[in-house]
Amino acid sequence: MSLYAQRGVSAQKEEVHAAIKNLDAGLYGNAFCKMYPDFLGGNADWVNISHADGAGTKSILAYLYWKETGDISVWKGIAQDAVAMNLDDLLCVGVCDNLLFSSTIDRNKAVIPGEVLGAVIDGTQEFFNQLKEFGVNIHYLGGETADVGDVVRTIAVNGTMTARWPKNKLVTNDKITEGNVIVGFASSGQATYETSYNSGLGSNGLTSARHDVLSKYYAEKYPETYEPTLADKVVYIGKNKVEDNVLIDGKAHSIGKLLLSPTRTYAPLLKHLLDAHFDDITGIIHCSGGGQTKCMKYLPKPLKIVKDNLFDVPPIFQLIQENSGADYREMYQVFNMGHRLEVFTTEEAAIKMIKISNHYEIEAKIVGRVETSEKKELVLSGTFGEIIY
Repeated sequence: MSLYAQRGVSAQKEEVHAAIKNLDAGLYGNAFCKMYPDFLGGNADWVNISHADGAGTKSILAYLYWKETGDISVWKGIAQDAVAMNLDDLLCVGVCDNLLFSSTIDRNKAVIPGEVLGAVIDGTQEFFNQLKEFGVNIHYLGGETADVGDVVRTIAVNGTMTARWPKNKLVTNDKITEGNVIVGFASSGQATYETSYNSGLGSNGLTSARHDVLSKYYAEKYPETYEPTLADKVVYIGKNKVEDNVLIDGKAHSIGKLLLSPTRTYAPLLKHLLDAHFDDITGIIHCSGGGQTKCMKYLPKPLKIVKDNLFDVPPIFQLIQENSGADYREMYQVFNMGHRLEVFTTEEAAIKMIKISNHYEIEAKIVGRVETSEKKELVLSGTFGEIIY
């Protein structure tokens, strides 16, 4: 059993999918987000979309870093995480403007004071103000903030994003087919609209990242940050503290800040791509939960996905793997490992999209292709060998 599973987390969310198997799949079964008829507007040519996600256990990392350093600014990053995990999913179906957002924050008041709530809420609005500069308008409707110390040990930051969108501007993944190439867009580095280096970790796999990298010191000092029934052998098994530094391209970065890098949103880039190349896009995948295997879930028919030109693994993932000893199969199934967005398109259009991405200083390249197959399968290959899912 993987360390991830031993910590009570599933990369593939098998039990969740089993629990929702009887729910309506919506209008487009292969689309990245569920969509329904336009109940709100009554227009047969439009759809309604409502999507929920959040920062997950990354908020526990923010709690540790804040308690150890007093730096409250990390909570603004958690606000961005909760928004980006919703927004970038909706971007995958083509929605890139006029969205509504409602936050849901559950806290244990005994350990999370009002100043933290303020930082999260202010950080959310600041992020929306930044996105507006790129023509991505998100309207903050407030939400629910509850004191539920009997339910949560620290804080959970989540949200729901809603939109109406015309059917003729949707990306449903139904057009993904053999002959397509896959353009990957890097998750790490520093985009033109980011203020500092982004490790690329995002908001997936943070339970493993936290326990694999950080030392037992945090289990002893902050028992409220982990499930008490977990076996000691999987709790904070790393060698590092949040203020330890690592060198990346000659510059020192604290491990805490690398783990807490705000989830990169691809909104400015994807809005540009959707405006300029909508007709060339056959599918979009957000490599979030499930990492590089996420694409398999949204294929419209039996196809073989080959990714044989993957990005070099960013330092944060190398650090996690060195601490945990996890094999590459698990790493690529839990983490994005270098690119968190992929667009399925033609080779000719791919070249143009890569050029646009470079404008935002986001590295992009053709990472793979789609081939005919009698079943849905994924092949990853690189210096680590070949992995088949």
